[in-house]
Amino acid sequence: MIALADCNNFYASCERVFSPALKNKPIIVLSNNDGCVIARSNEAKSIGIRMGEPVFKARKLIIENKVNVFSTNFALYGDMSKRVMSLLDNMSPDIEIYSIDEAFMDFSGIQDCFKLGLEMRDVVIRHTGIPISIGIAKTKTLAKVANHFAKRDTKKGVYVLDSVNQINTMLKSMPVSKLWGVGSRYARMLNSYGVKSAFDFISLDENWVLEKMTIMGLKIQHELKGKSCISIDTNPSLKKNICTSRSFGVKVTELQSLKESISSHAVRCAEKLRQEGGCARYVSVIIKTNPFNKLDDYYYGYKAISFNTPTNDTIDIVSAAENLLKSIYKKGLVYKKSGVIVGDIIPQDRVQLNMFDTDQKRAKRDNLNSAVDLINQIIGRNTVHIGSQGISRKWQLKREKLSPCYTTKWNDLLRVRC
Repeated sequence: MIALADCNNFYASCERVFSPALKNKPIIVLSNNDGCVIARSNEAKSIGIRMGEPVFKARKLIIENKVNVFSTNFALYGDMSKRVMSLLDNMSPDIEIYSIDEAFMDFSGIQDCFKLGLEMRDVVIRHTGIPISIGIAKTKTLAKVANHFAKRDTKKGVYVLDSVNQINTMLKSMPVSKLWGVGSRYARMLNSYGVKSAFDFISLDENWVLEKMTIMGLKIQHELKGKSCISIDTNPSLKKNICTSRSFGVKVTELQSLKESISSHAVRCAEKLRQEGGCARYVSVIIKTNPFNKLDDYYYGYKAISFNTPTNDTIDIVSAAENLLKSIYKKGLVYKKSGVIVGDIIPQDRVQLNMFDTDQKRAKRDNLNSAVDLINQIIGRNTVHIGSQGISRKWQLKREKLSPCYTTKWNDLLRVRC
């Protein structure tokens, strides 16, 4: 049996943990630069606020219903996710962390899956305050279906889907568009052929599914029939690419502001590489203007360069990124977004040295990077940073509704007065 644990309305739940007064109150969390709604509490959903809706369109509903609005606090959400996943990992034989708020767990050999699910849910909410739902079934895709009903139709938040009649009943009531792996394009195609429910989908001829939806569509169909095709991956492979990009909170025209943003993105990419245990063969830089501004011409600048030796060294990556920026920067334009991509990633223990590499300080910089990572991990991100990242960073995201980083910054720790 496979279990899927999913944190309920995760971003909104994180905001509630440290503000108990928000219980049963409508909450929404906004995207970069406070643009669109990317997370909603159940109360916000019930009053009609839609996912992905621009915040200005929902302004009337927000004011009338006294909705609590928050900017994205990724430091808080990431740390709370680590705490939840650590607890689940301690209670599960094997775990695959699927996303920031989801994890698959191998329940093979567990005699009472429902009891273990209830215990997990209780431990997580007791230690973190985050409510979770757990769906349990024979395959990953069926566990997704079970989780869908655990979240919406049960009081205990745990649902075991283990009989054929039970599965068929659930699939008949589930729209095909809600299936894991069936995107909007496939959903429209299936609807055009009269396939409305998940049960309609498993009734289709397998050769037809293979032709229309490739091997992945056929795997989904087999999984819904109880045949496991997608195993739990407890040792995920390295990412092929890592990208860090942000839209600007203000108008950016000067090279210096762009340089600060590119340096910051490059530093973050290097940190992620080291966390993954990988080294990148190339780095690329992106800068672009606002594509929706009809008054100015649209400009998209992109350039990449390969390293002689794959690296995860901050100084190497920042230096290369800054040189790329100088070559694509055009004066007089108003820039909207910048980004850095490191790619063709290989494990750091498989890097083949280059005989023409003359950098004698590489070993010392490895120690320096490790020390900086440790300090920033303990005290807070960017506690130690390189000078080219700047100090004021006026170009950063607009986050007017940002909550404190309760668990990752000393100054934001809650104070208890007795």
